[in-house]
Amino acid sequence: MSKVQNIKGMRDHLPQAMLLRQHITATITGVCERHGFEPLQTPIIEYAEALEGKLGDDESLIYRFEDHGGRRLALRYDQTVPLARVVAQYAGQIVLPWRRYAIGPSYRGERPARGRYREFFQADADIVGSSSPLADAEIVAMLTEALAALGFPDFVTLLNHRQVIGGVARASGLDAMAAGGVYRAIDKFDKIGTDGVREELLRGGVSPAAAAQILALVQIEGEPAEVLEELSARLGDDGPAAAALVNLRAIIGGLAQMGVPPARYKLAPRLARGLSYYTGLVFETITPHWPEGSLLGGGRYDELVGQFAGRPIPTVGLAFGIDRLHDVMEELGIGPRPATTAVAYVTVFGPEQAAASLDLARELRAGGVNTLISLDGGGLGKQFKDADRKGVRYALVLGPDEAARGEVVIKDLRGGDQRAVPRGAVLSALR
Repeated sequence: MSKVQNIKGMRDHLPQAMLLRQHITATITGVCERHGFEPLQTPIIEYAEALEGKLGDDESLIYRFEDHGGRRLALRYDQTVPLARVVAQYAGQIVLPWRRYAIGPSYRGERPARGRYREFFQADADIVGSSSPLADAEIVAMLTEALAALGFPDFVTLLNHRQVIGGVARASGLDAMAAGGVYRAIDKFDKIGTDGVREELLRGGVSPAAAAQILALVQIEGEPAEVLEELSARLGDDGPAAAALVNLRAIIGGLAQMGVPPARYKLAPRLARGLSYYTGLVFETITPHWPEGSLLGGGRYDELVGQFAGRPIPTVGLAFGIDRLHDVMEELGIGPRPATTAVAYVTVFGPEQAAASLDLARELRAGGVNTLISLDGGGLGKQFKDADRKGVRYALVLGPDEAARGEVVIKDLRGGDQRAVPRGAVLSALR
């Protein structure tokens, strides 16, 4: 290599970044498990045919390759297709409905940009085997709980239904074949605006009158009840769209019963979501602090799991983008900012005191205090500087004078003050 570097679109996460990322995953894990979700881990490599034909226009982003045995393989594109494969493969071991979460890396061969990477980490949560609107509501309630726990301000989850978009297309006189182009155009609404979507529709063969009607429908805004009423008035004669609106009413009712604040969600007929496997509810969570796109998204996909299992298995889920959450939290300065994992740094006064210092470090670790021990010694000033450079808060001194008095000096490297405490009280003092 002419230059030592990582692959473009794949990042190294140094300790300070990893500490924040671990906080994010621990918070999401805690929320999932409080809702009774169970962990799942799958390989990052799947048979290519398991992914192919499931992703629509995004299929070109799959990383494919052949191994030494000539098998066609692919890197994991997301956590959703592996979940479908697991449900089919272990059907006799999984009790439905099954709440599962999974955290790990996925890979897409796309152009890297701010918030978009070729290797990215996702935390997925899905409810498999239930068509109840309460399952949809619980997924949205979970994401709301998780983002609030992480400290995100001003976020709102946009809700829609795939059959509402289909009804919009049909109400504008388009057939099922043309509806796919409507999905793709509307999916870009927040990026390219009204004029951009209109041009996209016209390029796709939609007439100016139909394009105008589509844009009028997808830009309906207001309180959820108002939006539902307006859509019912305009799409009520379309059977699938009318059923979708009934479903959305039930989901919104579930959100209210689960205590989700009304300010945290709204209906957005313009929301389409790009992945082709969604069949019902679709949602994205946005914040003005991240203008590049959504924080996360998800929806109901009742047919994908059935493609593997050979029978219908309704499923709804979401995907947190760990990288995106990390980047936004870093920019906003929310979440913990520890410089290191250690709280205490035990100095070594000299060779004669090394055993006592090691014993103190062992006691602190056993008591749950993350502790470093000086390895190279030197003067106390040098050891204080070493601890401070590493970001450790407290330096502990156990020299001959302290040992004679049965004390340990605790120096606060952040504030500069220090105090002597009895040797047996060091653990409780640090706690």
